[in-house]
Amino acid sequence: MKKIEALGIIEVVGVVASLKALDSMIKTSNVSFVTMEKKLGGRLVTVVVQGKVDSVILAIESGSKAANNITKAVAKAVIPKPHEEIIKLLQKSSLKFNRIS
Repeated sequence: MKKIEALGIIEVVGVVASLKALDSMIKTSNVSFVTMEKKLGGRLVTVVVQGKVDSVILAIESGSKAANNITKAVAKAVIPKPHEEIIKLLQKSSLKFNRIS
């Protein structure tokens, strides 16, 4: 299992705002997309990215600002050195996301 330095998680209201946030995060910092989860029919969308801690922090701030131009970011977090159980959970989510895509 590849060691992940940091995870960035942002939850926003709406699919459009989540895509705007993801686009901004990837363009403004050196992070990679991990997965996306939609809840409540897409009314709440969680986007997860990974990278180095400083890049993830920058990405989450950038994504939050981009999302707030459309709606509001409900929650955001940066997790340095995530526990292996968190990574397993995200791998399952990523498989589900890729199956749907």
